[in-house]
Amino acid sequence: MNRQIIEHYSGTGDLVALLAANLERAGMDLRKLDAADLAAIDEFHIRGREATLEIGRTLGAGAGDRLLDIGSGLGGPARTLAASHGCHVTGIDLTPAYCEAANAMSQWVGLEGLTRFEPGEATALDFADASFDAAFTIHVAMNIRAKHELYAEARRVVKPGGRFAIYDVLRGDGGEIVYPVPWARDPAISHLATPDEMRSLLADAGFEIVAVEDSTAASQAWYERMRTRLAQSQTPPLGFAIFLGDDFPLMARNILQNLAARSLRTVRYDCIATRD
Repeated sequence: MNRQIIEHYSGTGDLVALLAANLERAGMDLRKLDAADLAAIDEFHIRGREATLEIGRTLGAGAGDRLLDIGSGLGGPARTLAASHGCHVTGIDLTPAYCEAANAMSQWVGLEGLTRFEPGEATALDFADASFDAAFTIHVAMNIRAKHELYAEARRVVKPGGRFAIYDVLRGDGGEIVYPVPWARDPAISHLATPDEMRSLLADAGFEIVAVEDSTAASQAWYERMRTRLAQSQTPPLGFAIFLGDDFPLMARNILQNLAARSLRTVRYDCIATRD
């Protein structure tokens, strides 16, 4: 199953070179970038940088705090939080090519001292207990069947009283999900929880949920704006199609349809690790 997930996200060719070429084609100088310049390609989740900044506010991270980004992708959220809060962020991701690209992109924007990315499994974290002041995960659990292990591991590595934020795509109460979508071309690697299941999973793992924010309507509007941009320019120079492939426009249309039908929902959970 992990191999299928890695193949879905890895694409073909040298990802670092591909990203650099597309940035330069868009008129950007790799020697003069900051974290915000990369948002079109490295904030790989619905509502992008806006959603990342919301997570930063709920985590309340400060300078010197150690954060863990579980399923860090190309590292956009980690860089955004490091740049805006001065915290140190370690990212782990199942896809080695993403970790390589994330470290390269941090060097491009001068954040290699505050961010680090390494391959790893979200359900078996290679960190000691209570290693981090806070943790977060963005659009990751949709590909993970063993969600109880994911959240149990997050609780283990976060200090008691520390914050944990989850922003994910959940199964709604609409009709059947239309594929492909950005995290899966078919149901084989798509494992969506319902809102009720999320509450039980987080409580069982040892988290207290302090706030829940359903952003489905905002996510639908965000994808409607993306659809308009895709219609105006079939393959924009910067965007998720760079690493998801030529069928990304279809994925975008499908996820908009799923959100409109409420077959999918986007929800953020703000949690605190209960004290032992």
